Amino acid sequence: MTGLVCAGVAACGDSANTTTAVVESVAAAPSTPAPPDPAAVAANELGVVPVLMYHQLSPHPAGDYDQTPEEFRAELERLFREGYRPITMAQYGSGEIDLPAGTHPVVLTFDDSTGSQVRFGDDGILAPDCAVAILQDVAAAQTPAVAPRATFYVNNDPFAGDGRALPWLAAHGYEIGAHTADHSNLGQLNADGVQRELVQNVRAITAAVPGIDVRTMALPLGVFPSDHALAAAGTWEGTAYRFDTVLLVGANPAPSPYGPVDHGAVPRIRSGRGEVPFDSAYWLDRLAADPAQRYTADGDPARISYPRAGGADPDPRWASRANPY
Repeated sequence: MTGLVCAGVAACGDSANTTTAVVESVAAAPSTPAPPDPAAVAANELGVVPVLMYHQLSPHPAGDYDQTPEEFRAELERLFREGYRPITMAQYGSGEIDLPAGTHPVVLTFDDSTGSQVRFGDDGILAPDCAVAILQDVAAAQTPAVAPRATFYVNNDPFAGDGRALPWLAAHGYEIGAHTADHSNLGQLNADGVQRELVQNVRAITAAVPGIDVRTMALPLGVFPSDHALAAAGTWEGTAYRFDTVLLVGANPAPSPYGPVDHGAVPRIRSGRGEVPFDSAYWLDRLAADPAQRYTADGDPARISYPRAGGADPDPRWASRANPY
């Protein structure tokens, strides 16, 4: 038996040397750096989050909700320059926010699934002036590069009927949300009509991207159905839907997902042609002038850091992660 033990040690080398080598290997292994002190980055994960709303890009904008590609690129460049990092609406709704210390979440949302948002050339490559191509380009130009993220609220037959669009978005980390089958005014439909619109929309999305979970919905025109609850959950012809978050149209930043927030009515900020009241430029200017109001990440997704002086605490369901300083 002793011979077998000695033979095993001999095969691995001298036992003392082996022990030393293991200790040295452990000592040399890189350790994960601790996140910075929340106070050092003025972390405030109970601050507000801009949820920006886009519709159509056009060289000649016709409506207040439209932008030129150049305006859209400039706004993205400003967001990145000021430390904002994009997340999806589903990440906001679930509190799954993992950002570098000192940065701020922003949710980019696109309504109506217009062809200017996602468009491919005959070669299958994104058209350079469509919204998602501009976002990809600006995100890649950051140092270090940033993962492009956004949420697209689509109707049936989205993106000018291009069947490549929804699978491409899902494969590249974008969220696809519901916006009704026909962009209907839900306030003008009875309960059956509301549920039909949303079920048909979810069916179309899941048919295009099998296995996808449609977790959020944006109200067309910002109008609720008479029964507000049907905006979040319902059933039609044997198919059920349930959304974690329902979005409004305007006109202010959303509260932190860790504080008191009504997930059935999350506000958005519109971004469109030139300057309009309470638009994205207005709110970004306000938050730049008063940075303590905005959500600033502490760099550790396992905790929720915020200044004690603010006088607020996370919602009780997040209490175990609270880290006041």
